[in-house]
Amino acid sequence: LPWDHTPQRTAAGQQAGCGAAGSKGRRRGLARPPTATPALSWAPDDPYTTMADYERSIQDMVHQLRNSSEPGDTKCQVNLRLWRSNRRSLSPWAYSINHDATRIPADIPEAQCLCTGCINPFTMQEDRTMASIPIYSRLPVRRLLCPVPGEAGHKPSGKKKCHKKYQMVMETIAVGCTCMF
Repeated sequence: LPWDHTPQRTAAGQQAGCGAAGSKGRRRGLARPPTATPALSWAPDDPYTTMADYERSIQDMVHQLRNSSEPGDTKCQVNLRLWRSNRRSLSPWAYSINHDATRIPADIPEAQCLCTGCINPFTMQEDRTMASIPIYSRLPVRRLLCPVPGEAGHKPSGKKKCHKKYQMVMETIAVGCTCMF
């Protein structure tokens, strides 16, 4: 086995392996199995390219949702003929567009559970002894630091001029729904 480090005999009868006599500093025998590099250890050289790609993928999903030919009903039912997993789930959900003009991206798809209970897989009817709950994820967004004139809570003051500046923050968004017993 590749991870077995027991000493092995060579054709000449010598013992091979880690720390064998006569190895003269060279390692013989089987090496350790290769370990996978953690995904988080790699960082892109240009994080802005990655963020731009991320924002573009969100815009693509918003565009798909707005131009979808699938029915936009909000009934608590499973539709196995649709290709999207959100409508085939035992805890189905629909997407709405979460719009915020002080954020980049301004539009983010957000999940809304269609059932109070969950779909029973045997009857395909809602079972309220279980509960559909949203699954939340924290997404990176760029948030405008200074309030936009005309927005709620903005008090114009002639003293300080505000320059538009965005800051990277994490925002909690519902990305799907799941069933809880």
